[in-house]
Amino acid sequence: MKKLLFLLMGFLMFQATAQSKFTAKQWQEDLKFLQQTVHNDYSFLFRKTSAEEFDNAVKTLHDQIPTLQEHEISVGLARIIGLFKYGHTRMGWRNNPVSLRQFPVNLYHFSDGIYVQGVHKDYANALGAKVISVGGMPVMQALEKIYPVVPSENDQFFKAYGLLYLMSPEVLHAQRVVPTLSDNIELTLEKNGKTFTTTLKAMAAGEWAPRTYGFVQSEGEWLDAREAGETPLYLKNLDKIYYFEHLPEKNTVYVRHSQIQDDPSESIPEFYTRVFDFIAKNEVENLVLDVRLNGGGNNYKNKAVVTRIIESQKINTTGNLKVIIGRRTFSACQNLVNELDNYTNAVFIGEPTSENINFYGDNNEIILPNTKTPVYLSFAWWQDKPQWENGDWLAPHVAVEMSFEDYRTNQDPVLKAALDFGDGDFVTDPMQYMTNLYHAGDNEKLVTEVSKMVKDPRYKFFNFEAELNSVGYAQIGRGDHQTAIAIFSFVTQLFPDSANAWDSLAEGYLEAGDKEKAKEYYEKAYKMDPDGPTGKNATSMLRKIASH
Repeated sequence: MKKLLFLLMGFLMFQATAQSKFTAKQWQEDLKFLQQTVHNDYSFLFRKTSAEEFDNAVKTLHDQIPTLQEHEISVGLARIIGLFKYGHTRMGWRNNPVSLRQFPVNLYHFSDGIYVQGVHKDYANALGAKVISVGGMPVMQALEKIYPVVPSENDQFFKAYGLLYLMSPEVLHAQRVVPTLSDNIELTLEKNGKTFTTTLKAMAAGEWAPRTYGFVQSEGEWLDAREAGETPLYLKNLDKIYYFEHLPEKNTVYVRHSQIQDDPSESIPEFYTRVFDFIAKNEVENLVLDVRLNGGGNNYKNKAVVTRIIESQKINTTGNLKVIIGRRTFSACQNLVNELDNYTNAVFIGEPTSENINFYGDNNEIILPNTKTPVYLSFAWWQDKPQWENGDWLAPHVAVEMSFEDYRTNQDPVLKAALDFGDGDFVTDPMQYMTNLYHAGDNEKLVTEVSKMVKDPRYKFFNFEAELNSVGYAQIGRGDHQTAIAIFSFVTQLFPDSANAWDSLAEGYLEAGDKEKAKEYYEKAYKMDPDGPTGKNATSMLRKIASH
């Protein structure tokens, strides 16, 4: 029996070796080559991660390689590249010696959860269901597990592309969402008030769900959760890069533009000349430019879009030009919306973009010498705005998200918000509005109006606390401690549960020389966040106060 077990173990070890395309030493050499290439030629990428953090991650993977399967090594390389957090700096999965397979399903992160947007007909029962767990792990926890593998420029990029990684058996195993590599995955789903499970079988390597701009459509063997009916404008004519439609009841021209490339039938300059000729000759007061699906292309082609808008006095006014942005607005399209923000009166509506405002773009392909694994490293720094105006994304003035029910029933709340937008009670520049009220001495209105705005979901992506805090610290820098204290006190009224708000107020009093008040508010901040960074800072400041 022992001899049989020994022979069986030997056979299994032989099988594992036979399936391995490369030796541990070859993988380690490739990893070292990547490390040296980054340090020698791409050290400028050390902005969001440090060289030390990168080198530590390389050492960890290097030491683990002899014990890992090849898909684990490949995903480990993706984790290391993901440290840079630029979407253009990424692992190349096409022509990769280690294939990532996919389960036959397309998930989408709606405002009310993650749903099965599209699926192969063999799993029709899962269509339109909300995902509760993946392989027995709650879906949000599973997303946290796979997050490091995705070259997430920001959380919007992860929303747009992370779910593809979630549906890869190799990634699920390498990131320990599931304990073993398997062709199958069990999803726990919820639909029509009932919870059930379904088991998906992975497609063969190289097979993918037929997605167009992130969505599966009902065609052939694939099903879409959208019910039959009128197709929303952003999903119409997807065979064209751009098209426009006149909405006479709203005196509006709607343009969907989904790549920064010329459509084979009509160049970008020709198209926008035709659009603005139509606007000039008809009763059109508004333009809605929809770039929520636009993942970029050639940013040199943005000029025709921007100049045509600037030239149109009818359109280039606040309230008449609305630009829809979202989680797939990326790369050359980030350049476009930056330029529209800089040079036009555009009002942005929808979700934040998936690219940083200033970012590393265009990349070089690096082929690792032994395994021929393709890696893409960015080299071009694109800076459309000053460094102090940089940010994780371009945020919309008006925040609007889509629920699964909106999608299922062919509704488009984002376009509706754009069409309904008017001056009304909406403030496109909250910071300037607050400053004006403050200088006017209208403190009662300031408190009332800003309290409403903080609770208004349309301002979801305007960080009132951070913006006001920044102004408070600017006053400290000018030596105006009393104004700083007034601003920080206002922030604590708006955000009474924020440890950081009380910590800032404490600092204002400390700078003003009132140690007793500073001590009181540092202690409050510590109690609210004893184990977090704010609590640690408060502890440090309390010690400093006690020592003087």
